[in-house]
Amino acid sequence: MGSQNHHPSGEFRADLHTHSTASDGTTSPRDVVAAAAAAGLDAVGITDHDTTAGWAEAARAAASCGVTLVRGAEISSAMEKMSVHMLGYLFDPDNADLRREFELVRSDRVTRAERMVDNIAADLPLTWQDVLEQTPQGATVGRPHIADALVAKGIVRDRDEAFADILAAHGRYFVRHYAIDSVRAVELVRAAGGVPVIAHPGATIRGKTLSTNALEQLVEAGLLGIEVYHRDHDAKERVRLRDFARRHDLIVTGSSDYHGAGKKNRLGENLTEPVMVKRIAAAAGVPVLGRLPQ
Repeated sequence: MGSQNHHPSGEFRADLHTHSTASDGTTSPRDVVAAAAAAGLDAVGITDHDTTAGWAEAARAAASCGVTLVRGAEISSAMEKMSVHMLGYLFDPDNADLRREFELVRSDRVTRAERMVDNIAADLPLTWQDVLEQTPQGATVGRPHIADALVAKGIVRDRDEAFADILAAHGRYFVRHYAIDSVRAVELVRAAGGVPVIAHPGATIRGKTLSTNALEQLVEAGLLGIEVYHRDHDAKERVRLRDFARRHDLIVTGSSDYHGAGKKNRLGENLTEPVMVKRIAAAAGVPVLGRLPQ
């Protein structure tokens, strides 16, 4: 989908969805920010899964690199019996309710990962120790780390191959993990002063996608934005989601969903319009770190 990359006009280049070793990325928070600067980005969003652990390191790097940092998290939620990823931007990281949910999800991710490794080990030469050796210090073990172990053992070529087969949702080894209800996720982010933006809701290559009715329920609950420009959205989905956002006056974002090595996603491959960056900042309870677009 490279030909459909979204690069809005204007000098302020913002990629608001990236992952570091604080969750399932392969690059440290400091190095994500440095890579963003090297890629010519003016702003980058650190949005690790269900954690704010990378915020402090990223903030120090952003100050030294001159890159604006939009702090956030990608929250694991569920709706219509589907996994829904909710980006929360610029919320209070000390909010007790949100912290409790993050801890529940991270704890259950580890239990789920152990069960999946047990399932895989019945057929393939993989151990829990193999997975731990691929998990950066401080990160919560998840499917990407199992994928890295499969790569290290020579069972698959890369993360994408692992997720296409062995680690696929609804595959023979798959185990679900705890996820907050998506409506509640939106409400919690808003209560913590943050800006909830649904991530890649039209990614049909990941399986079923949310109905328009479900998206409208999320808007009623306080959803403020949609990630429209994402490599997993084809042209038809982008039009549908852009129209939905226009009807409901939602913030529209574009981003890379960068994870470092092992995935094809590249920093800056899709960008967020400067006016939308300003809307996120205006709606938030916590400031961005650095300059905003003019």
